[in-house]
Amino acid sequence: MTDKSADYLITKVRFNNAKTHIDEVEVRADTGDTAGAPAEIKRSTVVSKLEAGYTYCTATLGGNSKWQKGAEVKIYTYDGEKFIKTKADGVKKDNLDNLPTF
Repeated sequence: MTDKSADYLITKVRFNNAKTHIDEVEVRADTGDTAGAPAEIKRSTVVSKLEAGYTYCTATLGGNSKWQKGAEVKIYTYDGEKFIKTKADGVKKDNLDNLPTF
């Protein structure tokens, strides 16, 4: 990365026991050329920060050991519950499952 993509990068996910949705994510501050130290936060915290105007996108570590920007993360509500997703696909299950798990 050479330009700041978002306020935070989501680099890993942790699903609930039933594997139906994400409970926690690993985030790193996006500083432009680098990514900050990892921190684990609840999905509800990501939702609150998104609602407050912070931005998130997914990122993966490339073969060149540099972070590669992924998709913008947004909130989608299904049956009254808020999920973090990269696309509105009408499915409750979070679609960040291409990221590594922790």
